[in-house]
Amino acid sequence: MFAEIITIGDEILIGQIVDTNSAFISKELNKIGVSVYQITSVQDEREHILKALGEAKQHAQLVILTGGLGPTKDDITKHTLCEFFNDTLVQDLDVLAHVEHLFEKYITTSAISEINRDQALIPAKSEALHNAYGTAPGMWIRDGETVFVSLPGVPFEMKHLITDAVIPRVVSEFERPYILHKTLVTYGMGESAIAEKIETWENELPDFIKLAYLPNLGRVRLRLTAKGLDRKALEMAVEREIDKLNPLIGEIIYGLENEETLEAVIGKLCVAKGVTLSTAESFTGGKIAQQITSVPGASAYFKGSVVSYATATKIEVLNVDEKLIENHSVVSHEVAEAMAHNVRDLLGTDFAIATTGNAGPTKGDSDVGIGTVFIAIATPERVFTEKFMMGNHRERVVQKSVNKAFELLQKEILKF
Repeated sequence: MFAEIITIGDEILIGQIVDTNSAFISKELNKIGVSVYQITSVQDEREHILKALGEAKQHAQLVILTGGLGPTKDDITKHTLCEFFNDTLVQDLDVLAHVEHLFEKYITTSAISEINRDQALIPAKSEALHNAYGTAPGMWIRDGETVFVSLPGVPFEMKHLITDAVIPRVVSEFERPYILHKTLVTYGMGESAIAEKIETWENELPDFIKLAYLPNLGRVRLRLTAKGLDRKALEMAVEREIDKLNPLIGEIIYGLENEETLEAVIGKLCVAKGVTLSTAESFTGGKIAQQITSVPGASAYFKGSVVSYATATKIEVLNVDEKLIENHSVVSHEVAEAMAHNVRDLLGTDFAIATTGNAGPTKGDSDVGIGTVFIAIATPERVFTEKFMMGNHRERVVQKSVNKAFELLQKEILKF
């Protein structure tokens, strides 16, 4: 079964916002065996929307639109849907009651207007999908063998409708195959080198199993995708192929990736083992702490961070010995270890991460080459540092270092 996603809005096409809606919808559809054939972004413009709808109908059984459902004149999706389906707008009384309730209870700064009430107008051939968090309802329209679903573009409204209304109905109304993904995470070897080592294995994969290489700043993920009608058979087939792969590159396979990020996995480890964490960051500028705190519940184990970007801050806040910096440079094993040791003591944690390096594009307070990075990990028993050369692209140097820091930390927590 194929689906197409159409996102409507000039703000996407001019780069004002990033289209995160399509990524979320694609992932949720994939979980239930629906393959996304194409993702299209179009202007808030009648002819463009009509063309996208017509093309989508040719190759998709499910078409999901997001955006263009607001109360203003530039939101034309409902009117264009009526033109496409030769339909008219009618008032849905349940939607109208919901809109009036929202204004009465939550929107006290302005009175409800006719424009707001017009949110309850939907194509007569559609069924309204209740939007608990906004005034624009979702709409479900069946046209022959194809279902069109129109959703508001506001991400939290769209996600609620996808999860609570669209996915359950797709499951009940469409026959779908199983799509199974297993992703192996590797470190320490480039994509081309891995491909060379596993070439024979890859060539001998069954037709229903596909391999994708997903390189990402210091790691390469190998995603196996199997599609078929028997989920158990798919799981067994994929496990057999992974067993064959281990003797070839087992030394660089770090584990299986699931829906969780590495920082979320680390968070669960911290909670399970009852340990706490802190960070001292220089060139990474707080990015490690930001990714840690993006995980709900991180306050249970993450105690804080010192972003000691300047050399003076390392001395005055982290109490790094000034002579240590003079003798070894601010970008060095010695300073990284002092930062990790001192922030662990300062914040009273079991583990700590510290980073110091030169991300470029010019040299800072150290003469080390651009891309030189030191990452230190403090554990309850020891402090150690590893040196890396991360290249000469500033953003890549930073993100690769963040990824490597999490990798090193996870290994140490697992030993505890």
